[in-house]
Amino acid sequence: PPLPYETNALAPVISETTIKLHHGKHLKAYIDNLNKLIVGTPFENCDLETIVKNSTGAIFNNAAQALNHIIYFNSFSPKAEHTPSGALLAAIEKEWGSFDNFKKEFSAAVTSLFGSGWLAKDKKGKLYIFSESNAGNPITKGYTPILGIDVWEHAYYLDYQNLRPEHIEKIWTIIDWRTIGARYK
Repeated sequence: PPLPYETNALAPVISETTIKLHHGKHLKAYIDNLNKLIVGTPFENCDLETIVKNSTGAIFNNAAQALNHIIYFNSFSPKAEHTPSGALLAAIEKEWGSFDNFKKEFSAAVTSLFGSGWLAKDKKGKLYIFSESNAGNPITKGYTPILGIDVWEHAYYLDYQNLRPEHIEKIWTIIDWRTIGARYK
């Protein structure tokens, strides 16, 4: 799917070069591979969430990585709303006491991870932080992901080299809480 912003719109937090490689090549490869793998299978006409929930092996890996990256890229905006509001803010404050405490907990959870960090909700709207390695996604545990941050090196290395904590700190400035709030509803 196309980005909801120009490839240079998130710079300097995420450079145009990183976006072009990460979205234009990395995500595209997962989608191309998945489209080849599902031909003639029961997943041929399914959406990504259904495939992620019900598949295994290479089909799962490509579907989950595609879904993870789509959620990731669609969590950002060059005109981001920097803090949550309404029901989402209330749910964050209920679980972590404040938005700042949530950010600290989330950042700590993803700093040493190779995979993705997630904010997800259960069917009642209770929020959880998940650290998932490889193609992991909270969907496989029955939760709905509302924010996913890719912390594999390909997501930040061109811009931050080995400074993952700096990348995570800066990424908070482009997360669009309007979008995350809409996913929470």
